[in-house]
Amino acid sequence: MPEQIDWQPLHDRAVEMTARAYAPYSGYPVGVAGLVDDGRVVAGCNVENAGYGVTLCAECGMVSDLVAGGGGRLVAVWCVDGRGETLMPCGRCRQLVWEHGGADCLLQTPEGVLRMDEVLPQAFGAENLDRR
Repeated sequence: MPEQIDWQPLHDRAVEMTARAYAPYSGYPVGVAGLVDDGRVVAGCNVENAGYGVTLCAECGMVSDLVAGGGGRLVAVWCVDGRGETLMPCGRCRQLVWEHGGADCLLQTPEGVLRMDEVLPQAFGAENLDRR
Protein backbone atom coordinates (compact mmCIF):
# COMPACT_ATOMS: atom_id res chain seq x y z
CA MET A 1 0.00 0.00 0.00
CA PRO A 2 2.83 2.57 0.59
CA GLU A 3 3.49 2.55 -3.15
CA GLN A 4 -0.10 3.77 -3.71
CA ILE A 5 0.50 6.95 -1.71
CA ASP A 6 1.87 10.01 -3.50
CA TRP A 7 4.18 11.05 -0.65
CA GLN A 8 5.79 14.11 -2.27
CA PRO A 9 2.76 16.43 -1.91
CA LEU A 10 2.56 15.49 1.78
CA HIS A 11 6.22 16.31 2.29
CA ASP A 12 5.86 19.59 0.40
CA ARG A 13 2.84 20.65 2.46
CA ALA A 14 4.54 19.67 5.74
CA VAL A 15 7.60 21.74 4.79
CA GLU A 16 5.31 24.65 3.90
CA MET A 17 3.73 24.40 7.33
CA THR A 18 7.10 24.78 9.10
CA ALA A 19 7.21 28.36 7.76
CA ARG A 20 3.93 29.03 9.57
CA ALA A 21 5.02 27.54 12.90
CA TYR A 22 5.08 29.73 15.99
CA ALA A 23 8.28 28.61 17.71
CA PRO A 24 9.83 31.66 19.41
CA TYR A 25 11.09 29.70 22.42
CA SER A 26 12.62 26.58 20.91
CA GLY A 27 13.37 27.92 17.45
CA TYR A 28 12.34 24.47 16.24
CA PRO A 29 9.51 24.70 13.68
CA VAL A 30 7.58 21.53 12.90
CA GLY A 31 5.10 20.89 10.11
CA VAL A 32 2.91 17.92 9.30
CA ALA A 33 0.55 16.90 6.54
CA GLY A 34 -1.89 14.04 6.31
CA LEU A 35 -3.79 12.44 3.48
CA VAL A 36 -7.47 11.86 4.29
CA ASP A 37 -9.48 8.94 2.95
CA ASP A 38 -11.50 11.32 0.76
CA GLY A 39 -8.36 12.70 -0.93
CA ARG A 40 -8.03 15.94 1.06
CA VAL A 41 -4.71 16.95 2.55
CA VAL A 42 -4.84 18.36 6.07
CA ALA A 43 -1.92 20.05 7.78
CA GLY A 44 -0.65 21.69 10.93
CA CYS A 45 2.33 23.38 12.56
CA ASN A 46 3.57 23.62 16.12
CA VAL A 47 2.36 26.57 18.19
CA GLU A 48 4.49 27.23 21.27
CA ASN A 49 3.37 29.00 24.41
CA ALA A 50 5.23 30.74 27.23
CA GLY A 51 3.55 28.15 29.48
CA TYR A 52 5.47 25.33 27.81
CA GLY A 53 3.01 22.64 28.89
CA VAL A 54 0.24 24.09 26.74
CA THR A 55 2.31 24.18 23.56
CA LEU A 56 0.50 22.55 20.64
CA CYS A 57 2.31 20.00 18.53
CA ALA A 58 1.93 20.21 14.76
CA GLU A 59 -0.17 17.04 14.78
CA CYS A 60 -2.73 18.78 17.04
CA GLY A 61 -3.21 21.38 14.32
CA MET A 62 -3.47 18.71 11.64
CA VAL A 63 -6.16 16.83 13.56
CA SER A 64 -8.04 20.09 14.16
CA ASP A 65 -7.88 20.77 10.41
CA LEU A 66 -9.19 17.25 9.77
CA VAL A 67 -12.14 17.57 12.14
CA ALA A 68 -12.98 21.17 11.18
CA GLY A 69 -12.93 20.19 7.51
CA GLY A 70 -15.56 17.51 7.92
CA GLY A 71 -13.70 14.59 9.48
CA GLY A 72 -12.64 11.42 7.79
CA ARG A 73 -9.78 9.01 8.41
CA LEU A 74 -6.09 9.70 8.01
CA VAL A 75 -4.49 7.39 5.47
CA ALA A 76 -0.90 8.69 5.48
CA VAL A 77 1.04 11.24 7.55
CA TRP A 78 4.43 12.96 7.22
CA CYS A 79 5.98 15.18 9.90
CA VAL A 80 9.11 17.30 9.29
CA ASP A 81 11.40 19.80 10.96
CA GLY A 82 12.40 23.22 9.62
CA ARG A 83 14.99 21.63 7.31
CA GLY A 84 12.40 19.28 5.83
CA GLU A 85 13.90 16.28 7.61
CA THR A 86 11.48 13.55 8.64
CA LEU A 87 10.51 13.51 12.32
CA MET A 88 8.97 10.79 14.42
CA PRO A 89 5.89 12.15 16.23
CA CYS A 90 6.02 12.17 20.02
CA GLY A 91 3.98 9.63 21.98
CA ARG A 92 1.04 12.01 22.48
CA CYS A 93 0.90 12.70 18.77
CA ARG A 94 1.17 9.04 17.87
CA GLN A 95 -1.99 8.58 19.93
CA LEU A 96 -3.69 11.43 18.02
CA VAL A 97 -2.79 9.83 14.68
CA TRP A 98 -4.01 6.45 15.95
CA GLU A 99 -7.37 7.94 16.99
CA HIS A 100 -7.93 9.49 13.56
CA GLY A 101 -6.19 6.96 11.33
CA GLY A 102 -6.08 3.65 13.17
CA ALA A 103 -3.82 0.68 12.68
CA ASP A 104 -3.70 0.95 8.88
CA CYS A 105 -2.64 4.60 8.71
CA LEU A 106 0.82 4.92 7.20
CA LEU A 107 3.47 7.12 8.79
CA GLN A 108 6.63 8.30 7.08
CA THR A 109 9.38 7.80 9.69
CA PRO A 110 13.15 8.32 9.72
CA GLU A 111 13.37 4.56 9.04
CA GLY A 112 10.82 4.53 6.21
CA VAL A 113 7.07 4.02 5.97
CA LEU A 114 5.47 2.15 8.86
CA ARG A 115 1.88 1.28 9.72
CA MET A 116 0.57 2.82 12.90
CA ASP A 117 0.26 -0.60 14.53
CA GLU A 118 4.05 -0.89 14.09
CA VAL A 119 4.63 2.61 15.46
CA LEU A 120 2.23 2.23 18.40
CA PRO A 121 1.85 -1.49 19.11
CA GLN A 122 -0.95 -2.51 21.46
CA ALA A 123 -2.43 0.98 21.18
CA PHE A 124 -5.26 2.14 23.40
CA GLY A 125 -8.28 3.11 21.36
CA ALA A 126 -12.02 3.66 21.42
CA GLU A 127 -12.67 -0.08 21.51
CA ASN A 128 -10.98 -0.20 24.92
CA LEU A 129 -13.59 2.18 26.32
CA ASP A 130 -16.35 -0.34 25.60
CA ARG A 131 -14.77 -2.86 27.96
CA ARG A 132 -16.04 -2.72 31.50
